[in-house]
Amino acid sequence: MLPIILSLLVFLYGIVIGSFLNVLIYRIPKKENFVTTRSHCMSCGYQLEWYDLVPLFSYIVLGGKCRKCKTKLSVQYPLIEGLNGLLYLFVFWKYQISIESLLYCLLLSALLALSVIDFRTFEIPVGFNVFILLLGVIRVFTDLSNWKSYVIGFFAVSVFLYLLFLVSGGRAIGGGDIKLMATCGLLLGWKLVLFAFIIGCIFGSVIHLLRMKFSGEEHMLAMGPYLSLGVLAALFFGNCFIDWYFGLMSAAI
Repeated sequence: MLPIILSLLVFLYGIVIGSFLNVLIYRIPKKENFVTTRSHCMSCGYQLEWYDLVPLFSYIVLGGKCRKCKTKLSVQYPLIEGLNGLLYLFVFWKYQISIESLLYCLLLSALLALSVIDFRTFEIPVGFNVFILLLGVIRVFTDLSNWKSYVIGFFAVSVFLYLLFLVSGGRAIGGGDIKLMATCGLLLGWKLVLFAFIIGCIFGSVIHLLRMKFSGEEHMLAMGPYLSLGVLAALFFGNCFIDWYFGLMSAAI
């Protein structure tokens, strides 16, 4: 029963954080205060009570509508809450109760929020990269024996992207993407951040080409969501792939 209870607690914690992510996603692009201003209906301004803010359940009970004006609420609310809860659950199942679980859960929450914002505005708010940087610093100090891997990870992808930024005059890559790869590299180490970058570029190329073909998207794309997908893949599959790859190379030699 203990693993089931712990999994339930992790999921509930995840959807609560997911509810806060929705606040960040809506308010940061509008420069609204997300600390002191109470949650309210985006249509009529009705200030939500505590029973309107229970993640997932309030949306279901209210039928996806505002309690006062009955305006239909965005499906984003339960999707972000539920997805964040599931991500926390998957991290917990893989890394168990550990410092990695805590850091990676917080990382994925930051990536989830910044991905939605970047997808809509083509901008990664600097606060998210500062937050991930702090997670990276904590990771270094909790795994000092491998500090070189994390420091190298900070520069492994970001230096290449910065050079690309200079050569293209900022047209090929954004400054937020450079900072994102630097801070994620400090948290993951150089091997995983390289894997994340490669997978993210593959995701970006394939998905965006499909979007251009079928939905008429422009050539300009927000890289944040795709790089975040790469980081997600690195957390769950990166080490297995790296071990397989180096094992294959050793056998070939």
